[in-house]
Amino acid sequence: MSFETLAVPRARFSVEDPWTAPADCEPVRLRSATNGEVPRLATSVAVWHDGECLSILFSGADDRIVATYLEHDQPLWEEDVVEVFLAPERITEYYELEVNPKGTTFDARIESPAGERSSMRTDLGWTCEGLVAAVRTVVESSGAITFDVLVRFPFASVGRAPLPGEIWRANFFRIDRHPLGDEFSAWQPTMKQPADFHVPAVFGTLRFG
Repeated sequence: MSFETLAVPRARFSVEDPWTAPADCEPVRLRSATNGEVPRLATSVAVWHDGECLSILFSGADDRIVATYLEHDQPLWEEDVVEVFLAPERITEYYELEVNPKGTTFDARIESPAGERSSMRTDLGWTCEGLVAAVRTVVESSGAITFDVLVRFPFASVGRAPLPGEIWRANFFRIDRHPLGDEFSAWQPTMKQPADFHVPAVFGTLRFG
């Protein structure tokens, strides 16, 4: 099975301008998680690192934000949310990070020995120490909404930073809840119906610069 590869350049993180990805960081588009088609709402993801943290910048169009959860580790996936799945060592063990439009976070370590939800174990006791999440929402005069979500994942939270040329498996997701129908988007579509993000076999690869 072939996996799409995303180059992750090494670049300085700018505290002064956190909403702009480095020039050599090429964003990828999310597609419908269930069939790979173009979703109703566009979402891009840019990824880079500075040796200490992996930065993931989501930018999405929206027309109705649904977010009420304010406490860490609440079930954010029940509302609008973006999600990051990272597997530094093996796809049978990966880390799940979620951020909703209010900046509320969820983190967990996932064990998936058979690569499917039926055998999956979620460890909510794991905490991504030093995780940074920020949200910016822009409402145009037309009423159109754009929201950006920045996730800063410290490599220390998993015990080590990647070496140049190293590959991690990963996937990026978005859930949008809407009266016209919920939408599930993914970098690497899982092609599951109903939508299911926990399919590590289809994770793409991050190649670190």
